[in-house]
Amino acid sequence: MRLLAIDTALDACSVAVHDGSGEVLRLTSASEVLGRGHAERLMGMIGEVMVEASLPFAALDRIAVTVGPGSFTGLRVGLSAARGIALVVGAPAVGVGTLEALAASLSAGEPVHAVLAAKGGEIYAQGFAADGTPLEAPQAVDAATYGAALSPGAALYGSGAAKLVAASGREDLRILGEAGWPDIAAVARLGATAEIGSHPPEPLYLRPPDAAPARRDMRLLA
Repeated sequence: MRLLAIDTALDACSVAVHDGSGEVLRLTSASEVLGRGHAERLMGMIGEVMVEASLPFAALDRIAVTVGPGSFTGLRVGLSAARGIALVVGAPAVGVGTLEALAASLSAGEPVHAVLAAKGGEIYAQGFAADGTPLEAPQAVDAATYGAALSPGAALYGSGAAKLVAASGREDLRILGEAGWPDIAAVARLGATAEIGSHPPEPLYLRPPDAAPARRDMRLLA
């Protein structure tokens, strides 16, 4: 399978071509930490990786993209690109959860809670079994509340790990790493095995936007 993976959910802008059609799996990837400006960089990065992989767009079998949680703007950029490319090349697009990809980036061999820092006292969190199977739905939750419910010595991974430990006072919890975004290779692997139809490329928003859209004053139209 020849797959294009895209991740713009968080600060990193990452793309990869996952080529599993031959005897040897090949992954060509690029990633830049932008914070903002994903829209200006993404399409150029995709073109560069496709050239490096010596693969025409028409040869793609699938497009995979992270669907959230993440920044509202970043998610829209990645999803729009994935849907557009899928439409043009006639290949299906699948969505990959950001927290699932984050957990899959870590070869822990044990249950782990993927946690990303969110606004205020909240985190984005989801627990996974040792084989990567989700144990719960992704959620935006108070860090102290989530931490208080964890088993003794539970493993944490992601940018919200230290925040969770501090908020809950659970010094027994183990921080395996504090990555702020998933490895694009993990996004590609999950996208390659995702069941089409069950993993749509639709945004997963766990909290409302920070800014509400402007409303027009209808009195001015009277």
